[in-house]
Amino acid sequence: MSTLTKPNHIGRKISRIRELRDMKQEALAQALGTNQQAISAMENSETIEDEKLAEIAKALGVTVEAIKNFSEEAVFNYFNTFNEAVSSSNFGPQSTCTFNPLDKVVELYERLVQAEKDKVEYLEQLLKGK
Repeated sequence: MSTLTKPNHIGRKISRIRELRDMKQEALAQALGTNQQAISAMENSETIEDEKLAEIAKALGVTVEAIKNFSEEAVFNYFNTFNEAVSSSNFGPQSTCTFNPLDKVVELYERLVQAEKDKVEYLEQLLKGK
């Protein structure tokens, strides 16, 4: 008998998704209106009815297909790809803002005030000309 996990063990997939979502069995149980022991038993089940699987997917914030197609390898590939993209972009953790956003807001406000002053001055000149 092999010690490898079966690739389509729905209960284990639910367990891993729940763990990746940083959710405890108790929280999932509460969302489903059941108890922690029922969640534990469900996560040890190889198959789950489609209707129940839809409820679980909704509680976990994923689709039924996401549960059925879940694989550890795909998750690690996704995160590795994501981390490589972030580190190679300008928005990685090593990047810093080169200006103070508050300074930009003040600058914009001063420009708007100046535009209003110019408009008032122009209108006053028009009134004097008549």
